[in-house]
Amino acid sequence: MTPQTTAEKKTRREVMLAMGTLAGAGIISPFASSRVFAQSGHIPAGIRFGVQLNAFPINPRHFESFLDTLQVVKQIGYQGFESSFRNVSAQFANPAPARRSIEQTGLTFFGIHIFFPDSMYDKSTHIAAPSVYEPVARGGVALGAQHLILSGAPATTPDQLKAKIEGLNTAGRFAQSVGITLAFHNEHWVPEEIEALYTQTDPSLVHFLFDAGHAYHGGSNVPAFIRAHAHRIIGFHLRDFRNGRLVTLGTGTFPLAEVAATIKQIGWKGWVENEEERDDHSQNGAAVIRPAFKALEEAFSQ
Repeated sequence: MTPQTTAEKKTRREVMLAMGTLAGAGIISPFASSRVFAQSGHIPAGIRFGVQLNAFPINPRHFESFLDTLQVVKQIGYQGFESSFRNVSAQFANPAPARRSIEQTGLTFFGIHIFFPDSMYDKSTHIAAPSVYEPVARGGVALGAQHLILSGAPATTPDQLKAKIEGLNTAGRFAQSVGITLAFHNEHWVPEEIEALYTQTDPSLVHFLFDAGHAYHGGSNVPAFIRAHAHRIIGFHLRDFRNGRLVTLGTGTFPLAEVAATIKQIGWKGWVENEEERDDHSQNGAAVIRPAFKALEEAFSQ
């Protein structure tokens, strides 16, 4: 995380102190969001806002940078977060203190995510190998993560697709055995493969974190896909594009209002996450997740 200015540190301390004072007076929970009053009565019950932490330059060797990032996320108003396994893997050896620190933020650890360049996935299943996801699943459970999230490379033949389906079922079975839920994240959008994964994996073992931004960029009718497959979806990634390039949620052409309306109309409940990645790999932290949070609030309170 980039160094904070004196003014930023002062503002953060003031926010946390004010929240603590209100909690002590019994006015709000000690872990209540600074935006809880803004959300109350507007966002449908059961919809929770999270953020993927890829927008922050977290240093995995310094856990304090991870915790500082969570404080920024909390202050903006998000209720939970998803993180790359790289940010927390150093804590697997002694997870109890790290878990306490995470829980003290009041944020829900929605998911721990394994993502690699396509060439690094298991050649037979096109997802992470068991030697990778098994320790991450155990470590995620120990740190309080609710879901193990796997991305993957596209399967290019029917046999590869069959192996990928079997690999996801196997990963889901293992995840279930250690107390965490598996969710597959569509980093790529290959409609025939996506349809097969959603309809042929075991629904008791494999769930889906639907990246609606990637789907939109790949040409999908996102609201129609949500209506068809909502029963398999446990969370959403929302991202935006303008002229084919990633931009802050709410400032591009992604149909955010229509997607939010669809989610509300079908009565889906769960986590809606903003993911602010950039084509140039820049990481702008609060400067991009703050306006994205406002866009989420506005879209879901219509």
